[in-house]
Amino acid sequence: MSARLAQRLVREGDLVAEVEVTIEDAADGRAPHISVADAYRLDDVRDALRAGNVKAAARLGNRVYRLTPLEA
Repeated sequence: MSARLAQRLVREGDLVAEVEVTIEDAADGRAPHISVADAYRLDDVRDALRAGNVKAAARLGNRVYRLTPLEA
């Protein structure tokens, strides 16, 4: 089994957080997957963003961005 790092984006409203997860490739041909701990961390980041707690989301993830719509 091999593993590689990847960035996942979690969006809630106008906030987006980058979260680094480890994707594990199984040797027996199963689909790549993330660990249960990484899945819970993604859920925790989403909950923090939903509550408007940017500090907690930044602590759990890598970066937090605020999206602003552009007039086209």
